[in-house]
Amino acid sequence: MKRLLLTTAVAVFLAAVGCFALTEANASDSKKAANAKVTFTKDVAPIFYSKCVECHRAGEIAPMSLMSYKEARPWARSIKEKVVTKVMPPWHADPKHGAFSNDRRLSQKEVETIAAWVDGGALEGNPKELPPTPKFVEGWNIGKPDLIFQMPEACAVPASGVVAYKYFNVPTNFTEDKWVQAAEIRPENRSVVHHIIVFIQTKGRQQLLTGWAPGEQPAVMKDGLAKRIPAGATLVFQVHYTPNGKAASDRSYVGLIFAKEKPRNELLVMPVLNMKFVIPAGEANYQVESSYTFKEDAHIRTLMPHMHLRGKDFLYRVTYPDGHSEIILSVPKYDFNWQTYYFLKEPVAAPKGTRVDCLAHFDNSTQNKYNPDATTEVKWGDQTFEEMMIGWMSYTLDKNEVKTGSAEPSAQKVSRNQ
Repeated sequence: MKRLLLTTAVAVFLAAVGCFALTEANASDSKKAANAKVTFTKDVAPIFYSKCVECHRAGEIAPMSLMSYKEARPWARSIKEKVVTKVMPPWHADPKHGAFSNDRRLSQKEVETIAAWVDGGALEGNPKELPPTPKFVEGWNIGKPDLIFQMPEACAVPASGVVAYKYFNVPTNFTEDKWVQAAEIRPENRSVVHHIIVFIQTKGRQQLLTGWAPGEQPAVMKDGLAKRIPAGATLVFQVHYTPNGKAASDRSYVGLIFAKEKPRNELLVMPVLNMKFVIPAGEANYQVESSYTFKEDAHIRTLMPHMHLRGKDFLYRVTYPDGHSEIILSVPKYDFNWQTYYFLKEPVAAPKGTRVDCLAHFDNSTQNKYNPDATTEVKWGDQTFEEMMIGWMSYTLDKNEVKTGSAEPSAQKVSRNQ
């Protein structure tokens, strides 16, 4: 009897184990089957085309192209790691503050789709299910420019040392005001160009036209908004070169697309900056503030924080004339390698008397792995081993608004079909 009970118990146990193993196997097989249904052509390519290939294509800043299955497949596991950890696409704004029309983040569903594609073997799928390949004008993100201005001569960059900022003046020879709807800088030699800023220079006035740095998007204005280049203005190229061990040369250029009609309003740019700070040696959380108060009714359109290698975090706070305030952008983990413009989904009204405060922290300690030297105090300076604190801000003045009877346009994305 005991032997029968023991035999029965063993049989039941083995059956249970077998069932459990079978269930686990079925679950694993089901997961593999689900993953196997995810393909590049049907599921992944649409994500890449809408969120990635602006940079991940031939001739652009990303290290590899994701335009085709053949190009993407060797990078599958790396792609999964970067999207699951939220390293890619790069986006550093805290989602609790502000909404931005150029938000690059993937949705959780998109992240899970890419992960499932990789886990399922990174299959290609049916080529007939591949969506149309995005059309780009070779060499440009804004489309074919109406006019291109190039630096007057090539600049020689030494193999080593520190190169002071270079300035190149390019006359426009415009006989009438021009309204710019999009502008894009193209470095001729990216290996030695750290960043470029192009200013519009007239007598008594200098305005930022556009800039280029890793991660910075071209200046594309919303429908109805444009930047003005006055008749007779000069374009000033400010170029920061960084030697890379090999002598080189560069002759960069900027392309412009003009508005097809007079804009509804002029887009202006303001640097909300502080140049009078001294960051002590070894200080891990040094605070620097700057502010600007509007003297006329305005609307804030875009924001771009700028610091160097010791930059830690940055936020914009708006305090209104009635005393209440709100944070409109917070970047809790500033990354010098990604100079991002944040396009507000809805412009922020800034009545006369509204104050914009920028608050930044710097890490000049040994805890900062990017810190060039934690043993020295740091002041404002052009070079990356020095520091800057600028809260760039674009805005429009309400008094300049031309009433068109149309609703407020949404932020315009870079056109890929021009």
